[in-house]
Amino acid sequence: MRTERRTTRIRPIIRLVTALAALIGAVVLGALSPVSAQAGTKAPSAAAAAAATGLHISNGRLVEGNGNDFVMRGVNHAYTWYTGQTQSLADIKALGANSVRIVLSDGHRWTKTSPAEVASLISQCKSLRLICVLEVHDTTGYGEDSAAGTLDEAADYWITLKDVLAGQENYVIINIGNEPWGNTDPAGWTAPTIAAVQKLRAAGFQHTIMVDAPNWGQDWQGVMRANAQSVYNADTTGNLIFSIHMYSVFDTAQEITDYLNAFVTAKLPILIGEFGGPADQYGDPDEDTMMADAQSLKLGYLAWSWSGNTDPILDLAINFDRNQLSAWGQRIFNGVNGIAQTAKEATVYGGGSTGDTQAPTTPGTPAASAVTATSATLGWTAATDNVGVTGYDVVRVDGTTETAAGASATTTAAITGLTPNTAYTFAVYARDAAGNRSSRSATVSVTTAKAPAVGCSVAYRVTGSWPGGFQGDITIRNTGATAISGWTLGFSFADGQTVANMWGATAAQTGTTVSVAPAPYTSVIPAAGSVSLGFIGTSGSANSVPTAFTLNGSACTLG
Repeated sequence: MRTERRTTRIRPIIRLVTALAALIGAVVLGALSPVSAQAGTKAPSAAAAAAATGLHISNGRLVEGNGNDFVMRGVNHAYTWYTGQTQSLADIKALGANSVRIVLSDGHRWTKTSPAEVASLISQCKSLRLICVLEVHDTTGYGEDSAAGTLDEAADYWITLKDVLAGQENYVIINIGNEPWGNTDPAGWTAPTIAAVQKLRAAGFQHTIMVDAPNWGQDWQGVMRANAQSVYNADTTGNLIFSIHMYSVFDTAQEITDYLNAFVTAKLPILIGEFGGPADQYGDPDEDTMMADAQSLKLGYLAWSWSGNTDPILDLAINFDRNQLSAWGQRIFNGVNGIAQTAKEATVYGGGSTGDTQAPTTPGTPAASAVTATSATLGWTAATDNVGVTGYDVVRVDGTTETAAGASATTTAAITGLTPNTAYTFAVYARDAAGNRSSRSATVSVTTAKAPAVGCSVAYRVTGSWPGGFQGDITIRNTGATAISGWTLGFSFADGQTVANMWGATAAQTGTTVSVAPAPYTSVIPAAGSVSLGFIGTSGSANSVPTAFTLNGSACTLG
């Protein structure tokens, strides 16, 4: 079967109401204020701290047995539906990941993953030098999805695997159940979560345990945030980490930064256990902020998902082929703050060893090819290293200023999101597993092509409205005989409307004039093809439809 990605998004009009409810609830429940949360943080007992082995929690952070931070940089793999895709873990590692979250089943909803299979998966992770997060998916959306199982059933399944998991604390984290509560009475999440954690501890598990949030993992009502301290305190070992799933609920930088910082300030461990970037009809997740905040706060992230999604825009690799990364896959593996640029192998495998202080040699001067109006491909000769080069960082050079432009585990990188008819200068650094960085390569100058004149038509419609706001759809059709690679859509509002957020593209507005630039996955409009965008807008009593549109400066017909 196809992967059932049931991370339910909240429709925009509902979010306007529920955001107020969540804010009120946070005040009533005392949701992780810096003073009260820090005062309430419960350290594990001296005996528990002394017994900590393998991956564990220390001072609010995930660390290895030697006390070094371990920051996950990896992806999710839907093993339970694709047991024949045995190459996937090796491919994920080859692209630079240091960890992988693997979908299992306890048999409630899908075929039970046997102890022999779990043992084999752990062995593969260890041979590939990956940290392995194992999760039971059958709990997804409990309370709202009648087919979902309980956390208690998931805990019982983990106990049947105790012999397989014992002794693997250095390499394995147990994620009790995926998104174990839907949007129906999410306050009911807390007690079963505590009970499942305590059941595993009573059975003798010493592993770090991961718990997912309610609201299909997105915690948009703040239940996990408000109750995280009590859940953490219920684990006598202190080796528990919270997992937030970030999709279209998290479509602004402020929402993401506020949520993650609430946990960090309270010294409660957290990571982004799933996240998506491509927009859908409910919003456009701000993956750039998710990845940037994870990097600056030194928090883990695990992107959803390798391949096989019912919604293929979330496939990182097309048809499980690591040589066919989607735009989403390129963003995760090779983009700014992506896996190739930021992942460090666990020290239990020798990664990050302080014994290696020798930097790689300087990469060759990059050369540009396939230059379009909005992208260019760079290639260079490989650097060498006494241990091994693990990746390359591409930077944009502007005088004495450098800006990260991309990363790659190979000697080529596709740089996207460039402005038409603009000159750029790029250079490359090489990295090794210990984090040593080479000197900068010589630079290459690239001037993007002019945006081509196009034939186009635009259909604009209002799909819903409420006092003070509305939702709109825009469909851009390429009426020409060649594909449009890179575009800018322009139009004006007549009644003072504004674009609040947009999915499928990014909008900038000055007064009544709106300029729309594509997302990576909508930047190409095939000949005789189209792309669709959606947005939430504000309006007064009048909300007339724009009467003229341009694409790359060319006038478009309507309809």
